[in-house]
Amino acid sequence: MSEREPNLDVDVEIRDARTAVLSVAGELDMDTAGRLADHLAEQLGEGRHHLVLDLSALGFMDSSGLNVLIRSVHRAREAGGDLYLAAPNPAVRRILEITGVMTTLPPHDHLAQALAAAGGGR
Repeated sequence: MSEREPNLDVDVEIRDARTAVLSVAGELDMDTAGRLADHLAEQLGEGRHHLVLDLSALGFMDSSGLNVLIRSVHRAREAGGDLYLAAPNPAVRRILEITGVMTTLPPHDHLAQALAAAGGGR
């Protein structure tokens, strides 16, 4: 049996001293959630407490991914910032909806809207 290669890409764009955009593509699951958690923790450690996740290229997310989002939003808010979700596809939006995460972390339809909410739009 061959082992599946984890399928998650995270690109980080620093918008300003307090804001970063993390573009997440692929599958956010048990095998890849740690990679996103590491990227988010690194940005928080660098003092960027307003984190925008561009989910437009994320095809799948399971409970491991949700757990990363929930932990990260709490850490960001404790540091005086927040986590902003942008452009989730219908399948990812549905997971956010049925699990109740949307009440704590409402997604924005477009990246520009999430950036504006974060105060990091240019």
